[in-house]
Formats: sequence, structure tokens, C-alpha cells
Amino acid sequence: MSKEIEPLYFKNLNQLLDSQNTNSISQLIATFPKIDSSETLPPETIVRIHKKYLQQYPLTSEQIQLSMEWLEAVIKQFGYKYADYQKLVDRMEVHEKEMDVASQLQQTMLKADIPQFDSIQIGVISVAAHQVSGDYFNLIDHKDGTMSFAVADVIGKGIPAALAMSMIKFGMDSYGHSQLPNDGLKRLNRVVEKNVNQNMFVTMFYGLYEELNHILYCSSAGHEPGYIFRAETNEFEEIKVRGRVLGVSPHMRYQQQEFQIHINDMIIIFTDGVTEIRDQNGEFINKEYLFNFITAYKHLHPQDIVQLLYEELLRLQKKCKRDDLTILVIKRVH
Repeated sequence: MSKEIEPLYFKNLNQLLDSQNTNSISQLIATFPKIDSSETLPPETIVRIHKKYLQQYPLTSEQIQLSMEWLEAVIKQFGYKYADYQKLVDRMEVHEKEMDVASQLQQTMLKADIPQFDSIQIGVISVAAHQVSGDYFNLIDHKDGTMSFAVADVIGKGIPAALAMSMIKFGMDSYGHSQLPNDGLKRLNRVVEKNVNQNMFVTMFYGLYEELNHILYCSSAGHEPGYIFRAETNEFEEIKVRGRVLGVSPHMRYQQQEFQIHINDMIIIFTDGVTEIRDQNGEFINKEYLFNFITAYKHLHPQDIVQLLYEELLRLQKKCKRDDLTILVIKRVH
């Protein structure tokens, strides 16, 4: 920044001292706003340039006095702009503190333990693109052979988004084991609609896994479709249940589907941070690529599968285009 402004500063000061006319100051000072970077030029930078000028050129006492008047005029010229710049810095610091609070909220209030079952294995990874994630997942062992699980994406940022997630988690945790997904979404929809900012919506995939009969019950509130990998045929079955996002209408009713899960079948739920990834050429990654990758590692534990898939997606995508990303895999085993 100082390298850009220094030649102009020297040139104008030379013209001023050659003319020795104080009226020239206002005319010369008008050239400085033409330098874009000068809009955030702090006073200490101007003083440093001026000292450099005095070291290079021997001046008379009259010229030194005139140069100091010039220095004062330049600093006044940029004083207001620098004050605006400092206000912006202050606002950014407040924003960073807010992000830290929201991040701490997520880490303490939204932590989910991975349940342990004899006949199913669970793998999950959720990575924020920035300090605070808009993604959320929850897994609840009801201690009666059933497990509720959800993957959600909050359309919003910061502390409001973190608080919305905490309300959703509290809503899920407070319901009993008989809470079927369509009823769960109906109640959560009311929570979001009443308590969350009108400009904030939540997509969610809600499932209930019954270990005794190995039946998956599921509903969706505008979320990315889930998939079931069928081990017998090596094919992926799309879960086509649909529904409106949470928080739009207080009287929404949600569809529900049931699926029989067989040995080595896998339930796979993503957020759009996975399905909307772009490669180095800016093209969306084909879902077939994701399916082929999962198929290649189907013999592994689900936690290994999601970790390897995340590392592969990290390698493929553009760094500047990263989004929050969540992958949940539930696998039935012997």
C-alpha cells in the first residue's frame, strides 16, 4: 500500500516545495483519492513516508514548515476514511466473537454420542466449512431396540442457527421411543415455526430404525434424498419420501416410508455439501461417482467408509467452494 502511495506523495510534495505556495496544498491533495488502496491508509503509514522524504532531501526551515503543513493536510484528508476502516475492523472483531460463541454452543450443546448395537454399525462425519456449521446430526438410542436419527441443514448462520439446532436437538431428545418420523417432523416443524426467525428454515431427514425386525421408518422435510445400498444386488435404492422444509407452515403433515433392511445393506444420508460439490473444473460430482466409491469400500466399517469418502471429496473439490458437509452411514451386520 505504501509503495503505491509513496511516488505520488513525493511528486506532489516536490511540486509544493518548488512553488512554495500554500494554496497549492488543496489542489494537490485532491489527487490522492484516485489511489484505491488509500481508502484504508492509516496515519502512521503517511508519517513514515514523510520521514523517508525528509531523509532523502535536504530542506530549508521554511520548506520543512511547509512540508509539515502538507503532512497535516494529507492526514486530515484520510482521517475520516481511516475512521470508517477502523469501524469496519471493530465490527469484524464483534462478528468473530459471535462466531466463537456459536461454535462453542455447537460443541457443547449439540454433541451426539454414537449408539452401540449388536446388529448395526454406524459411521458419521460432519465438517464445517467455517467456524460454525449449518449442518446437524443426532442419534438417539431409546434403550428398547430402536434408534432415532436425523440429519439436518439449517439455512442460516451464526448464533441464531446454533440456537435453532439446539432447539431441534432438545425437541428430538424429549420425545419418547414411539415417536415415528412423520410425527417427529410434525412436532419439530411447530417448534421451528414458533421459535426461529422467519428467514431461517431447516431441512431434515428423520429416521427410526427398529433393530428387532430391521425396519427403517423415515420421513423428510425438504432434505436431500437418502439411499439404501442393497448388498444382494450391489444397487442403490433412492428413498423418495418428500416433504416441505421445517418452519414454513405450522400445519404441515409429512409422508412416511418403511423399508426392510437386510444383512450388509447400508442406509446413507448426505447433506447438500456432498451432493453439490464441484470438482476442479467447476462441474458437479456425479452421484454415480459417490455410489461407486461407497461400493468399493462396502466391506469396511461405516466409520471408515465415511472417513475415506470425506478425504476423497476433499481432494476433488475446489477449496474456495467448500460447504458444510455431513455423511451418515448405518450398516446392518450379522
